[in-house]
Amino acid sequence: MVIATGIKRESFFFTAFGVGYWNKNTLRLMFNKFEDYVKQPDYKHKLVIYSDGNRDYIPVLQEYYNKDCLCYGQKIKHKNGKKLFPPICRKVFGNPSLSDIDTNANESFNSILRGKLSRLVRKTKSHSKEKRALNSALFLFQFYWNFMHELEKKVTPAILEEQASKVWTWGNFLHTKLSYT
Repeated sequence: MVIATGIKRESFFFTAFGVGYWNKNTLRLMFNKFEDYVKQPDYKHKLVIYSDGNRDYIPVLQEYYNKDCLCYGQKIKHKNGKKLFPPICRKVFGNPSLSDIDTNANESFNSILRGKLSRLVRKTKSHSKEKRALNSALFLFQFYWNFMHELEKKVTPAILEEQASKVWTWGNFLHTKLSYT
């Protein structure tokens, strides 16, 4: 199983994830959730996305957004044995600056995710055996990261994105009354 993640580069807000095999359906799962946190782009306010060189992003992005409302670039890394070649940045939709096309924030976040959730550590006995269990763990981590994890003193990704006005605690989380609509 793989996880496709989406984060906002400026605030580190963990917007969405998809769990499955590395294919278009996993990306669709991620973009279904992504739409809940990201405004629909238009011609004046384009959605800026940078990803690795996976070709599945292109048709999936076109399913969700008009390509004229996107500013999308890919950072493609090449490796031959142990030798790494300089990454190639390419414009896919819109006119992103080649110097801005970077996936370091996402790669850094994925590393943090592996460090915080033992079930994601490579070659471990505690890996997730069921997709549902991994989804549940990721939803819980997503809430923790966005609302409880302080990037700076008293500032979380959710506060930066104006989704919250205070830093949540586990006590707040566990004692919140649920309302069903």
